[in-house]
Amino acid sequence: MAYRTFRPRLAPRPIEMAAFERPALPGSVVDAVLRFHDEEQDQGSGHTLLRLSEKRLRAPEVKKALGKLTGRAANVAILWNDDEGQIIRVLEAA
Repeated sequence: MAYRTFRPRLAPRPIEMAAFERPALPGSVVDAVLRFHDEEQDQGSGHTLLRLSEKRLRAPEVKKALGKLTGRAANVAILWNDDEGQIIRVLEAA
């Protein structure tokens, strides 16, 4: 029985993930959402979702605190533990 000759395939080039990833969320955005939030949604079990409303994002003090990151802060929500007074998770919509 003869073996069939074959040419090895070249491995496909890996996809560069750095081109698709966003830079990490700056701490100033998280701080601004904690300080200036005006929307609170109870999630149960002592957890609350904190957000900035469209109206609040237009306020002068919020614009001053966020600068160019105002648009990015519109997509940020913070899951807050009321019992411990700590951040559980920072969520950012794409």
